[in-house]
Amino acid sequence: MTNEFSLAHLTVLGCPPPEMAYIASMTGYDYISIRIIYMGLPGEPNYDLASNRMMLKQTKKALSDTGIKVHDIELARIHNEVDVKKYVPAMETAAELGAKSILTSIWTPNREFYIGKYSELCDLAKPFGLNVDLEFVTWADVNDLKKAVDVLKTANRDNCGLMIDTLHFHRSRVQLEELDNLPAKWFHFAHICDGPVQIPETKEELIHTGRDARFYPGECGINIAGILNRLPKMLYSIELPNLERVKELGYAEHARRCLQTTKDYFQKHPK
Repeated sequence: MTNEFSLAHLTVLGCPPPEMAYIASMTGYDYISIRIIYMGLPGEPNYDLASNRMMLKQTKKALSDTGIKVHDIELARIHNEVDVKKYVPAMETAAELGAKSILTSIWTPNREFYIGKYSELCDLAKPFGLNVDLEFVTWADVNDLKKAVDVLKTANRDNCGLMIDTLHFHRSRVQLEELDNLPAKWFHFAHICDGPVQIPETKEELIHTGRDARFYPGECGINIAGILNRLPKMLYSIELPNLERVKELGYAEHARRCLQTTKDYFQKHPK
């Protein structure tokens, strides 16, 4: 079975979803993973398609023109002030676009609270046919595999998902053996990139690499193959923001190199 690949929005964050679809088509992807839940972070563009009907119309046209599909949307963050019902319009839009998953991460230490909110998110997403894939992020509160597995096992919803990002996996110091015996049904897609083997000591450095300075697979020393070979075969979403490469190459060429280097890496490290 041939691998399928999605272009993740952080890789080309300056591109609105319609432009993403055209770039993905030009450069050989099968899907796009779009960031349509606006979080109000500094410098982050607002691609809230639920409220921007013109951009939604343009996105549908781009998908129709290219045959590219939407695989997942992000990011439904769980934090202390969150009312997860506010994510329903994004879920409606995701379903309208044919997406399969909504990505979440957890930014509060209150276990009872965040498991309750994750469970509610799963219940809200189910009528839209969406999985709720939890990503553990190195500088978040649920920041390693053990904590993420605890959430999924406790919530025990049939649309639970676990999304492994190879950078966060490495930086959270997860052991490969921790992946063994996890339910295959949890795995719908993974984020692929490389990064320095040395793990930064500060949150600021972790954020800088995660948001602005990831590397093409094979350029550094993350054991991408070791991680993926313990997981079921799934879609691979390439999340590889690198501001210097984008400045040098432009978004389309950067996206093309992301995909080509990933395919080259997979060929050198067959499952």
